[in-house]
Amino acid sequence: MSDAVNSATANYDVIVIGGGPAGLSAATELKRLGVPRVAVFEREPIAGGIPRHCGHPPFGMREFTRILTGPQYAKRMVKVALDAGVELLTSTSVVEAKPGGRLIITSNNGLEEKTARRIVIATGVRETPRAARLISGTRPLGVINTGALQSMIYLKNQKPFERPVIVGTELVSFSAIQTCRHAKIRPVAMIEQSDRVTARWPTAEFARLVGIPVHLKTRLLEIKGGERTSAVVIEDHNGVKRTIDCDGVILTGQFTPEASLARSGHLTVDPASGGPVVDQFGRCSDPAYFATGNLLRPVETAGWSWNEGRKIGRWIADDLAGKLSRQGPELQIVTSDNIIRFAVPQRIQLPYGIAGMQDLQLRFSKSAKGTLVALSDEKVIYKKRMSVHPERRFLIPLHKIVGNRESGHIELRFDEMVK
Repeated sequence: MSDAVNSATANYDVIVIGGGPAGLSAATELKRLGVPRVAVFEREPIAGGIPRHCGHPPFGMREFTRILTGPQYAKRMVKVALDAGVELLTSTSVVEAKPGGRLIITSNNGLEEKTARRIVIATGVRETPRAARLISGTRPLGVINTGALQSMIYLKNQKPFERPVIVGTELVSFSAIQTCRHAKIRPVAMIEQSDRVTARWPTAEFARLVGIPVHLKTRLLEIKGGERTSAVVIEDHNGVKRTIDCDGVILTGQFTPEASLARSGHLTVDPASGGPVVDQFGRCSDPAYFATGNLLRPVETAGWSWNEGRKIGRWIADDLAGKLSRQGPELQIVTSDNIIRFAVPQRIQLPYGIAGMQDLQLRFSKSAKGTLVALSDEKVIYKKRMSVHPERRFLIPLHKIVGNRESGHIELRFDEMVK
């Protein structure tokens, strides 16, 4: 496919949609590599992404070799991007992504079309709201997700409750605990449907260390209350129900990519990951578009997203210089069971070389022990025994499964060990 927008007519060489860690890092790297016209479009009045709301450390060790709070980290990223010459347009929303690098945006100037030779989508993720979690009961005040909690406390100096229940045990759930402690809020319980805490040790021990009971193999059945939350009903794995008095509920995690631009437009979306289908360079089904950060898969840390954005910036600079192949066969990566949630990237541009992503990123739907198997033409080409858990990153070297293959697809399955 040839460029629909050429360098002579484009408003920019590259437009980055999203001013979080991945987007700012990609834009900064592009400028460092000499790409002249690079802009970041950020819908919020202030750039920096989710870390702006996280008033606690640790951020910045990978990027700036020092420990920062979230707001400090966000300000540092913005400053580095601006110092590099990135044009930052805040309060600017992209409402439509058209083929070939054409965007319809809305800002204080009204509705406009902006064009670029390449577009980077770095719109991140969002937590699953109450409606999608199918929680019964009344709809009182005091039921919020982690992002809303952090925004209220760190940005608006509001205290939404005193004694909430935290739902979930992902890394963000423990960020919610830190936010509560900052505001002198005392959570009364933390509940998790699985038989183990999702976050890695030692984070998993933090709730107990600060005196918050953790209820495993337990689900939230009902939220009670009139104008405000007064209690929740929970149920354990034996079907035993109990009521916990509280004045709020924090619904944490269960992230989904903020992929509305891709879903409503022309880009192919992976139903498994929820993000755009990409090749090993982060390139989407329209080669004028790239994707990076947590939009690709939920969910990674700010540091991981920053590093990934920097790599995408390098590959786009190569693409603008004509160094990335666009024609030729592709290798499709497919999954064939319910234990493997998704794999990223979903396609490999051939011939495969040393450039681009070096690892296949996998996520799993449950804790299990078994063997990951990769097949090509129904022949086993790779096997690895693994112990897997939900919301954990697992990396498989791409060269071990791609090899010298010239086309076709690779099927991944997980053979669970029989207990």
